[in-house]
Amino acid sequence: MTSTLPSLFIPHGGGPCFFMDWTMGPADTWFRTKHWLQSIATSLPERPKAILMISGHWEEPAFAVGTNPRPGMIFDYYGFPPHTYELDYPAPGDPALAERVRGLLAAAGLPVVTDPERGFDHGIFVPLLVAFPDADIPVVPLSLKADLDPAEHLAAGRALEPLRDEGVLIVGSGMSYHNMRGYMTGSAPTDSANFDAWLTAAIESGPDERASRLTHWTAGDAARQSHPREEHLMPLMVAAGAAGAGEGSKIFSDQVMMATVSAFRFD
Repeated sequence: MTSTLPSLFIPHGGGPCFFMDWTMGPADTWFRTKHWLQSIATSLPERPKAILMISGHWEEPAFAVGTNPRPGMIFDYYGFPPHTYELDYPAPGDPALAERVRGLLAAAGLPVVTDPERGFDHGIFVPLLVAFPDADIPVVPLSLKADLDPAEHLAAGRALEPLRDEGVLIVGSGMSYHNMRGYMTGSAPTDSANFDAWLTAAIESGPDERASRLTHWTAGDAARQSHPREEHLMPLMVAAGAAGAGEGSKIFSDQVMMATVSAFRFD
């Protein structure tokens, strides 16, 4: 590699939303997000050799790295059209990269295990089907640590930063706003906008302040209203940690079911 790849935090949408007629709102609800996901590959300085994907849909007692060379699909969504359970993302795994990830996390003193069976949950295969539809780049899944400690997830990202110089694209896949009740009660517009403004300011601050603010993210404006449980925010912590001393910026924002949903990049 002649360039350092960024780390990213992306919105992965609602279930298989990009591959069906959306009925929980206007039909074009997810069109802008889908179009933005399609632009990721051309926004990178070089084609990744592999993708390390941290999904908000996988939690384990310790950080877990998927070593499966041929990951299958995990259809962890419910009540969607039958054809969405036939989606396939046949990208290979990368056991060598998985071992490299395990070694970096272990060297940083973080608890880490490997999982030889893990496949791709929808936080992985749904956005990747849009962003890298050829499925010809190896993908390694990395779990969240189930205690959802932001400091540990930032530390995991810091440990993984060297991968960015090794051709690995680090992608946190979650949602910057994730409150199902909020969508239904009408609080989403105000809460998501307030938290998005706070989150953007935190990410675009200097590296030390960024780490401090993200560690204490619950102090942010409308933080708990935006994330009653923070599993969809923790992938952002890993991506931010992998930034090192680099800059963070908001690179995309959309209004989805009246909520502000954003993506961030770290260079």
